[in-house]
Amino acid sequence: MKKLFYTILAFALFFLTQISYATEIPFLTGRVTDNAQILTEDTRRAITESLKAHEDKTGNQVAVLTVPSLEGEGIEEYALNVFNGWKLGQKGKDNGILLVVAPSDRRMRIEVGYGLEGTLTDGRAGSIIRNVITPHFKKEDYNSGVSEGVKSIISVLEGGQVPDTSDETSGKPNFSSGLNIESDLSIIERILFGAFIFGIIGLFTVIGVLTPGVGWFLYFFLIPFWAMFPIVVLGTRGAFYLLIIYLVGYPLAKILLKNTEWYKKAAKDLRTKGKASIGGFTIGSGGSGGSWSSGSSGGGFSGGGGSSGGGGASGSW
Repeated sequence: MKKLFYTILAFALFFLTQISYATEIPFLTGRVTDNAQILTEDTRRAITESLKAHEDKTGNQVAVLTVPSLEGEGIEEYALNVFNGWKLGQKGKDNGILLVVAPSDRRMRIEVGYGLEGTLTDGRAGSIIRNVITPHFKKEDYNSGVSEGVKSIISVLEGGQVPDTSDETSGKPNFSSGLNIESDLSIIERILFGAFIFGIIGLFTVIGVLTPGVGWFLYFFLIPFWAMFPIVVLGTRGAFYLLIIYLVGYPLAKILLKNTEWYKKAAKDLRTKGKASIGGFTIGSGGSGGSWSSGSSGGGFSGGGGSSGGGGASGSW
């Protein structure tokens, strides 16, 4: 029925919005936002000065954020939301980096903007976390861990080397069967997350392919979800390939179905009657739309309009 279709669509919008904003994005107070209060004043000042010098030299925006706890949210999701909320990096260049540390959860992540993924690859970011930051954090020496981590990030961005990168292959992230092994998820967790994620967006994809008219609205509506959510299961590269398949396969499927008798009948019924029966469901014609805006500022330092697609690496200690 018409109500069923829009109920499902409203649920998806609500659900995905709740995921995106599950934890409030902290206020941007400067290049170092130490909300967990794990750094001394001297350390914050020294890191701020080095990051400002690097930005003046290269244009890259690097920021550090510490939070007491993630409150149950995944570090990857949280870092991505903060990065895009702060808009780190220059617009069009997307040359931002965010180091997030959550001491209570013993989790950290280096989030990398689109424009720097070729320089600070997932593998290099992972090496900095494992070989530079983690040893200090295990000793509860957060000042040295963050300071040395930032130095290593700057070194890589300015053409230097990552300490002990023996686990890398030609500076590229390691993958196994198309999956990013930097992820901390087990195979069982991947399967469970995959069933949940692909079950939801897969359902709306099928509805969109089978439904005349509104199906094209769903095609564009689902693009960001196919671009982002599969990263949790397939890694960055796997999600990219899957997005290409979606972008090509969806229109192709609709073109092939367009000439079938039942599809023509459904399209005619929607135009003449305002509703059509598809697969046992009655679909009504209609439309929807929306708008959004965001922004941030603080402490004389603010993002320049950059964004991240989930590149980087996470770790624990």
